Amino acid sequence: MNQKRCKWIAGLALLAALGAQVGTAQAQATDAKEKERMYTYIANWAIPRAHWADMEKPNAADQKVLDQGMSDGSLIAYGSDIILVHEQDGNTHDSWWSAHSMAGVLNTLDGFSKAGTSTSGVLVSATKHSDNLFVSHHYNWHPGSWKGAYTHGSSYKLKPTAPDDAVDILSKNVFEPLLEKLLADGTIVEYEVDEEAIHTQAPDTFWVFYITQNAEGIDKVNAAIRSVIKANPLIGPSLDSMLDFTPHRDYLARTSATYK
Repeated sequence: MNQKRCKWIAGLALLAALGAQVGTAQAQATDAKEKERMYTYIANWAIPRAHWADMEKPNAADQKVLDQGMSDGSLIAYGSDIILVHEQDGNTHDSWWSAHSMAGVLNTLDGFSKAGTSTSGVLVSATKHSDNLFVSHHYNWHPGSWKGAYTHGSSYKLKPTAPDDAVDILSKNVFEPLLEKLLADGTIVEYEVDEEAIHTQAPDTFWVFYITQNAEGIDKVNAAIRSVIKANPLIGPSLDSMLDFTPHRDYLARTSATYK
């Protein structure tokens, strides 16, 4: 057995041990039945600062489309974000909606198009626009609506030597046990591990998002992560065996969200 394979197997063992220590019950519950796929469409906008206040004004036509999707069961969630940590020439706002099918998110997109909201109003002032279509097998939330919440996201790139099911391995043994515990104690209200359903970036990239009700929740999540790493000093080398941290990036936004 070569050294690279030995390192990879050792990494899997450490991940499994971590999952057991953080929350065996949650991990087993997750493995018991595979969840339906969750698709999320995100429309990203770069809005000039002079028009930011206009983005805060509710759009009745948009809300009608979203309410219809929630009432007929085609949507399971929707929301919008104000980016807090800006990149030069980067996005400033986004809006999103989630469904258990591609048809659910695309029919909602078609509803916006027919209502004419994407080509009118403040969005006409956008200097840039882009879209993402994500799919998640690892997610959970508390039903309800939140305004002024915080969304934290992190992007990760898999190494070429990582196994084909690396995202599932990491989700089941690292991300889900920790995030399910934080969901249960109310620190977070939602989390998801996303991959692109329609690839606009390299297919070896994935994202971990979570939502907290307030700013203090971000500190609590960071403290929980530090605690896990301190209790499991070998987790760093284990993750390093699968992840290339060089292109890692973070995302922080103020969020309004509704989950069914």
